[in-house]
Order: sequence, then structure tokens, then C-alpha cells
Amino acid sequence: MKKNRLALYLTIGLALTALVLVLTRSGSSTVDYKDADFAVLDTASVTRIFIADLDTNQVLLERTARGWTLNKDYKASQWKVDELLNTMLKLRVRGPVSQSSHNNVISRMAGIALKVEVYQKKPLINLFDKIKLFPREVRTKTYYVGDNPRDNIGTFMLKEGARTAYIMYMTGFKGFVMSRYSAFEDDWRDHTVFSHKLNDIRSVELIFNEEPWQSFRIERTDGLNFKIIRLADDKVMPEYDTLRLLNYLTSFGDLRFEAVLNNTMPRQKIDSVLNSPFLHRLTLVDMQGDTTRMTTFNKKKFAEHLDIEEKLVPMDLDRAYALVNRERDFVLIQYFVFDKVLRPALYFEPGAPDFSNVY
Repeated sequence: MKKNRLALYLTIGLALTALVLVLTRSGSSTVDYKDADFAVLDTASVTRIFIADLDTNQVLLERTARGWTLNKDYKASQWKVDELLNTMLKLRVRGPVSQSSHNNVISRMAGIALKVEVYQKKPLINLFDKIKLFPREVRTKTYYVGDNPRDNIGTFMLKEGARTAYIMYMTGFKGFVMSRYSAFEDDWRDHTVFSHKLNDIRSVELIFNEEPWQSFRIERTDGLNFKIIRLADDKVMPEYDTLRLLNYLTSFGDLRFEAVLNNTMPRQKIDSVLNSPFLHRLTLVDMQGDTTRMTTFNKKKFAEHLDIEEKLVPMDLDRAYALVNRERDFVLIQYFVFDKVLRPALYFEPGAPDFSNVY
């Protein structure tokens, strides 16, 4: 009987000792997991992301049925949004900022940090993750993103209302992630100019300002049959190279500009370019009647260089300016990308040269 009591006392004593050790260990941990909870594990439920800096720059990314939008006005770059969501998913704690440097980090963040708000669709009632009722959008995270530590591994982050900042890193990535939280609208813009499949094209018109006799319009007659009309005399080409025509029309599947210049080039210079004679005016009408238009302009270079005929020319032979998105955006395009849809009318005539090095 005494042995049983002794065993019982030892068991209770060991249990109490283990409990004290666990509690003691937990209390000495340097990570407050509530304050270090930056990761978004269910990125599919994210509906909105708001990022703002201490100036006036801010972006609002919203998930819609037609993809992500930017500041309610533009289509957002899908790969940029995916990159940000992937970053949020893989954020992990490297450790809290040391006490010796904490005040300096917080002071520096007060001058450069970006504020981030994440909104997700969450159920009002969630029973053991089995029954989820009444989904609604809630703001799930608000935190500030600072710069990086000296070894460039991780990024300083501070949750709103928290007392301790943390160094967060992204699993599988060696570096810092602040650059993925940009508050500049241009950094999130989708660069698509044309994104049309062959079956979605009703007509294409290309006007050459300097060589109007090369201007033409392609119109769908029925099915996959098209006609080409020379705009110089408004006459239909009696015959054309069918393969070249199909290659031309399928080239509209994914054409993107290089950079947005609205906010990076002085307005005076933009106006000067827009008031100069245009090079091409390319207009595509889809089967729903929606029109997409791009107007190109010469881009001058600072230094003259040789063209293919070894003549000195002051123009950039690799890039041009363009007006796109219903003439709201002044952008930079590459001929390498757009050459294939800037062919002259002569290109479609049977046996005509390629013109790939001319237009």
C-alpha cells in the first residue's frame, strides 16, 4: 500500500516538474508568435492587398472575376501579384530584432517603412474547419515592412500594435523581400497591349504615316477567311500569301510594352513626342466589337548609330514610343516584340520579301 502511495506521489511530482519546465521554457521564448504572425497560409482567400508608403504612393490590388485589378483602374500584373502572394505564403521568422538595435530599427522604419494591409474572405461561423458559414471579407493582417539587416538575409517587419519587430525571411529564397512590396502604381501595371487569339479577331488596320501606300486593313469575311484591303486605293488584294496572313494574325496573342513612361518622363517631353508625326497606327477590333489601338512614334537617341545600310541615323532602331490603353498611357516598346505586327501591305503579296529587317 505504501509502495503504491509512493509511486503515486512520484508520478504526481514528475508531472508537476514537467509542467513547470514546459511553462518555464515557454515563458523564456523570445518569439511572440502573435506578433510574428506575418505569413498568409491561405492565399486563395486573399481578396485585397493595400500597400502605402509615407509619401502619397499607394496601391490597392483587388481580386475580381476577370483577374486582379490595380487601384480600381488598371489590370494588375498577374505574375507580380503571384510573386507577392507567394512571398506572403512563405514568410517565416528568422528571429526578433535584438534589443541593442531595436530602437534604431524602429526609428529607421518610421522613415522608410511600407504599410501593408491584407484582406481575406473568412467565414463568420467556422466549426472545426468542417462547417463554414457566412463568408465575409475581413482585414486579417496589418504590418509595416522595413529594410534589411546587414547580412541582407531577411527583412524587418513590425505588426501594427506589436512591441517587437522581427526579421522575416522567405523560405527557399536568400535575400530580402522589401522590394516585393512596392507602393508605386507603375510597378504593378500589366504590360499587355494585344492579347487576342485568331478566332477573336474581326479586323486589323495598320496605317503607315510616312508610307501611306503600305497601309492596309484585314477583315474577316467568314470563318477563317479574310480579305486584305489596301487603304491607298481602297481595293481588295486579288490574292495574298495565306500562311503569312495567318502568322500575322496569330502574332497578336501576347504583345507587351517594355515600360510605362507616364510618371518617369517629363510631361513637356511627352507632349513634344505626341505632337510629332506618328509612325504607325495599329487598330484591332475583336469579335465583341471592342477596339484596341496603338500609335507609335520615333524615339531619338543621344548618339547616332549605323542602320542596316550603314547610314548614320539619329533614331533608336531598337525601341519606339507608343500611345496605348485608349491613349491614356505613354509607353516604351521594342521593335523586337512588335515588328511582326508592323508589316507593310507588300508583305502579304505572294513571293514578296520578308521585310523583317526593314519594318
